[in-house]
Amino acid sequence: MSASAVMGLIDCPPGRITSGQAIFQGADLLKLSPTDRRQINGRKIAMIFQDPLAHLNPVYPVGWQIAEAMRIHGTDARKARQRTIELLDRVGLPNPAQRFDDFPHQFSGGQRQRIMIAMAVALKPDVLIADEPTTALDVTVQAQILDLLKELQQETGMGLLLITHDLGVVAQIADRLVVMKDGQVVESGDVLDVFQSPKHDYTRMLLEAVPGKAAFREPKKNDEVLIEVRNLVKEYRLSSNPFSSNGSGVLRALDDVSFDLKRSETLGIVGESGSGKTTVARALLRLTQPTSGSIAYRGKDIFGFNRSEMFDFRRKLQVVFQDPTASLNPRMSVFDIISEPWIIHKDVVPRRDWADAVADLLEQVGLHPDHATRYPHQFSGGQRQRIAIARALALKPEIILCDEAVSALDVSVQAQVIALLKDLQERHGLAYIFIAHDLPLVRDFADRVLVMSKGKVVEQGTTRSIFDAPAHPYTMDLIKASPEPDPSLYRNTIVLESAEL
Repeated sequence: MSASAVMGLIDCPPGRITSGQAIFQGADLLKLSPTDRRQINGRKIAMIFQDPLAHLNPVYPVGWQIAEAMRIHGTDARKARQRTIELLDRVGLPNPAQRFDDFPHQFSGGQRQRIMIAMAVALKPDVLIADEPTTALDVTVQAQILDLLKELQQETGMGLLLITHDLGVVAQIADRLVVMKDGQVVESGDVLDVFQSPKHDYTRMLLEAVPGKAAFREPKKNDEVLIEVRNLVKEYRLSSNPFSSNGSGVLRALDDVSFDLKRSETLGIVGESGSGKTTVARALLRLTQPTSGSIAYRGKDIFGFNRSEMFDFRRKLQVVFQDPTASLNPRMSVFDIISEPWIIHKDVVPRRDWADAVADLLEQVGLHPDHATRYPHQFSGGQRQRIAIARALALKPEIILCDEAVSALDVSVQAQVIALLKDLQERHGLAYIFIAHDLPLVRDFADRVLVMSKGKVVEQGTTRSIFDAPAHPYTMDLIKASPEPDPSLYRNTIVLESAEL
């Protein structure tokens, strides 16, 4: 909200700025005319948004969109095109001249964020506002984006305002820190001072909620295997002609993947985008047919299930998706959302007991029974994820697949949801498959970890062995790229580099 006010992006009405100032180079930004504002936005103050796919126009090539920002501010078309190609090369996009005319959907998430950065720095602004620029990115891509922002800052001398809920990112990149709660600044100061000597209770709570500091979970002594994945291969035919059945190549999304999931354990699956994590999830849910290999549930291949067996398996394996806003029907009340599975699986809860069962599930996930009459838009992100977990529990499953279920949540809410999942696991004997790119979170929550790269399992073992003694170079790179919530580590690096210069 603060950044939107600075950029003049608050819709008025319904929003209304009632007092205060935003002074930039002697002028109050809040009192500028639209014409004067246009001379500042983009040229003097630029912004990178959290979701580049939502903020890049899908019907225009990315090069055209970057060049447009320069053309609007007076650069001729030829120079704008050349400058755009230079910017795409500068932000690390391969073959920038060839990719100038590609569209946003033809790029990965990390590449789209690089395109947004190129657009933001095209006119060499004095201030760059980065609003959660790395939240949805893999840890290695996040490290590359942060390095790129620091390099651009050193080259141009711009001020960088970074909005984030990741305290590891704050520790790595920030000089000063402002902590906000309920629309107020509760604490501010040098990032090292705030981390080492927080003065406000809320700041202390945030720092205590940072994952990666808990003791390793020791795998339970349990030999009851629920899921057996053996030699799983999934190939996709590639063709330049979408209407042709003759592929010009083969993409192997899964390459000889094998692992087990035991009752009451948490298996973490980590890896970069494109590593095969989601393809594994889709195969487990039988939403995609593997090219070869098998997935067995309690010793029986799920791809050989008849209709009745598949119906029962879907009841035993439930999913919590990454974005509860997208996975909860906005037109359904919480009561309807949670009770909907019982319409399909009629033997789980008799209709006369639905009200009591919904109330019980809401209490189990830390919500009030009265919330049953409300709708998803009336809840926070963390509360919506709790509703999604209650829905997953409605069928009394044995396994819950969590696909980036907490990646978009604030660190304190994230800690609450993880604590809830642990508690439910103890009470109901649940097994979790926990797909995530947040390594400290996996470290705290998982019993065992599966590391994937380019469709292959490069390493798997107990959480302690993976994090304390990684054997594969790729695992080492992932752990190294994960930012530590300790600014002193990065301050020492900066001092040494300055001394060498």
